[in-house]
Amino acid sequence: MLDIQVKGDGRRARSGRLRVGAVTLGIFTVMTAELLPVGLLTPVAADLGVSAGTAGLMVTVPGLVAAASAPLIAQRAAGADRRTVLVLLMALVAVASLGTALAGHIAPVLVARALLGVAIGGFWALAGALAPRLVPAAGVGRATAVIFGGVSAASVLGVPAATAVAEGTGWRGAFAGVGVVALAATGALATLLPALPGSRRARAPRLWDLPRRHARVRLGLLLTLLLVTGHFLAYSFVRPVLVEHAHVPERFVGPLLLGYGAAGVAGNFLTGPRAARSPLRTLAALGAGLTLALLTLALVGGTPPAGAALLILWGLAYGGVSVGLQSWFMAVAAPEDVENATGLYVSVFCLSLALGALLGGLITDATTYTAVLSTGAALTLAACLTAVLSGRKHTP
Repeated sequence: MLDIQVKGDGRRARSGRLRVGAVTLGIFTVMTAELLPVGLLTPVAADLGVSAGTAGLMVTVPGLVAAASAPLIAQRAAGADRRTVLVLLMALVAVASLGTALAGHIAPVLVARALLGVAIGGFWALAGALAPRLVPAAGVGRATAVIFGGVSAASVLGVPAATAVAEGTGWRGAFAGVGVVALAATGALATLLPALPGSRRARAPRLWDLPRRHARVRLGLLLTLLLVTGHFLAYSFVRPVLVEHAHVPERFVGPLLLGYGAAGVAGNFLTGPRAARSPLRTLAALGAGLTLALLTLALVGGTPPAGAALLILWGLAYGGVSVGLQSWFMAVAAPEDVENATGLYVSVFCLSLALGALLGGLITDATTYTAVLSTGAALTLAACLTAVLSGRKHTP
């Protein structure tokens, strides 16, 4: 009897890991699709005949749509089977990515990117709270961390890898490749997830009420806004920054972004344990690291060696941002209402990403890449100071 029970527990554990893996693949795919233009702005702009700032709208548009769609889809899909909705949203990611690859003008590209934004907001809003329904109670914390780890992996690994692929296939091949990955993720979600009936109760009003009731939620949202906006204001234009500011040859951009990604993964793992113990101090340190990397790159990063070294420092610092913010919202900001706090964090993260890309585009078209880096550094410095000054009041 004991042997049968042990085997049954083993099967449930494996099944839970596969389910979490499918959702993580989905999160990784939607975020890679959203951020893919970051590493490809120069060739996309050249092929479509637009400025780098206009091409940056490929990041801004889905971010804005995702920020708006996250609470709306959570509300409208309250009673729907989560598996069905997630499968449909992932299929939309595939359609949007393949549509972008086939488009010959910036207008249909932006339409496809708007559709992607719907999928991003909806998928994050629903997937972020699934861990308790996929694994036993003892594994919920780890499963949630793994699922949201897909966000970090996309930022620090998915985009650099796709950029490297584009060196051989062109930017359209990279978008098509993400479309194929999205199709695979669609199949994984349809096959591995069980039926996940929804609740009829709408969540959106309570979600948006959280900042009024919790000062720590407000602080977390402010830190998200400053850190994510500052990072993406500069990172959305990392390719032209490397080529035109740091004078890195085009052929080395892909490998350097892979190095950035490897540093980001290392930063994620190094930050994780510290963030669990002291998320606010960790976020202050990460803000300081981002400020140092961006400001130094702006001032003395005009050579390939300096640009490469500072890009690695940049990746190391940003790699821990997602896990640091996630730890704050889950363990400190609103531990009694984690699902709604996480949903609000997702919405503000997407809005900040879009805002960063938009501001970066405006600054790029009007001034220089040095100004983009300096402005990003100013925002991350503000995040660092906010975390430090809030430390006494909001321990940890």
